[in-house]
Amino acid sequence: MIAWSHFTPWASLAGGALIGLSAALFVLFNGRIAGISGILGGLLQWPRGDIAWRLAFLLGLIVAPLAYSLVAPLPSVRIDADTATLVAAGLLVGVGTRYGAGCTSGHGVCGLSRLSPRSLVATVSFMLAGFATVFVVRHLLA
Repeated sequence: MIAWSHFTPWASLAGGALIGLSAALFVLFNGRIAGISGILGGLLQWPRGDIAWRLAFLLGLIVAPLAYSLVAPLPSVRIDADTATLVAAGLLVGVGTRYGAGCTSGHGVCGLSRLSPRSLVATVSFMLAGFATVFVVRHLLA
């Protein structure tokens, strides 16, 4: 069932455009793909001379919603899962990003915009796995 009161096409379009613009500017000025798992993974290896921009990028992900909350209320967060499910899901996503050589932001936003065949396969795989998971959890296990 669709909650039409939460249907926000203009805000969604603006958000998508800002993500695309940010990814394009990041690759233009930094020469790197804005894949979160690669940025975080690189930080865990502590490469010499490659730490400051990674920390700044991740700090921006944390500070941006806080800055937004100064001008508008943040949407409420509702998670319909227990802690064990969230931990298992997080671990599966982490393993998937390692096997897939990237995450949804790296492949779905940056890779597809570069017309990368590998990113197309990865993004389709992400989506199909998500569809299958929702179907199994909501319709077969419920």
